Amino acid sequence: MAEPKVSSILVQAANAAPTVGFLAMLLITHDFPKASWVMVGLSAAALALSLILERRIAPIPLFSGVMAMGFGGLSIVLHRNDLLQMKMSIVDGVLGAALFGGLVLKKNPLKRLLGGAMSLPDEAWRVLTIRYGLFFWVSAVANEIIRRTQTPEVWASFRVVAIVAAVAFGAAQFPFLKKYWREPGAVEAPEPPEPGF
Repeated sequence: MAEPKVSSILVQAANAAPTVGFLAMLLITHDFPKASWVMVGLSAAALALSLILERRIAPIPLFSGVMAMGFGGLSIVLHRNDLLQMKMSIVDGVLGAALFGGLVLKKNPLKRLLGGAMSLPDEAWRVLTIRYGLFFWVSAVANEIIRRTQTPEVWASFRVVAIVAAVAFGAAQFPFLKKYWREPGAVEAPEPPEPGF
């Protein structure tokens, strides 16, 4: 498995910056609109940095970044904090639905998104898709519970925890990926993974 490039690490850090910046501004000012402006600005900067460093924007960060700017902008213009708070529920819900919908239609959107970066047997892609689909849906449900029952500060803190959880979840997939990883062009495919996830 290839080591991540420095530019890729910078882009990933930039993708987390809007949420961290939002939390920092909210904790300092307790002003949701000001924090929303920070999120919108940092989201735009993250997309620009990705375009500059990698000459492209990956589909998921692009979707999430555009949604952050859209919902953040609506939250500011309409003076409704809940619009920005719903963003994670909608984004993660849509991503989970897209992954499971792809499986139902006998297509694999995760393989289409990441197939150039990883070479895995189809059954391994299926298992990985199920895992990520469930993770997105659990994240969406958790966001709905937190935003409806907690203060904006607690919700913003949860958003940072959610990023850490996503990184940890991704890292937890490494043993699975290592087991079924194959070099591009390899003739002999590894055995398919055991059923389940």
